[in-house]
Amino acid sequence: MNYRVTSLTVQQTRELGKQLSEHLIGGDVVALIGDLGAGKTAFAQGIGEGLGVVGSMTSPTFTLIHEYKGFIQNTKLRLIHMDLYRLRHPEEAEIIGIEDAFVDDAVCLIEWPEIAEDYLPDDRLTVEIKGSGDMPREIIFKAKDPNWEQRLKFLS
Repeated sequence: MNYRVTSLTVQQTRELGKQLSEHLIGGDVVALIGDLGAGKTAFAQGIGEGLGVVGSMTSPTFTLIHEYKGFIQNTKLRLIHMDLYRLRHPEEAEIIGIEDAFVDDAVCLIEWPEIAEDYLPDDRLTVEIKGSGDMPREIIFKAKDPNWEQRLKFLS
């Protein structure tokens, strides 16, 4: 199942992330795919805003992982934001403990997930953002798990 949405601005991209946050549950893994400057971090910031993260969210390019406190329906939740851009070998994802983030009390966002494909759960949501610079973005939501179909109806 795929849903396609066009975003004309960074703010629209953030807003889509915020809208998605309303449909996330603990244990969700969201893989963010796109070129440099496509809007992966803006989308993640929208999710963070929707989950009540206080303070600014930046891409964890150099630290690899940032963790934030958030809420889903007044229940505390961790938002784990990973950026795997600097990894060169799939085994490095295991070394940093990527699978430790796939837990029920957290939502995990992963930028540049391709290097860790073998470690990602099958029931993840993939969000691919196409475009960069001043171009409009085509944002494609992809999921294999039928559980996502109902949750993504807000996109249709």
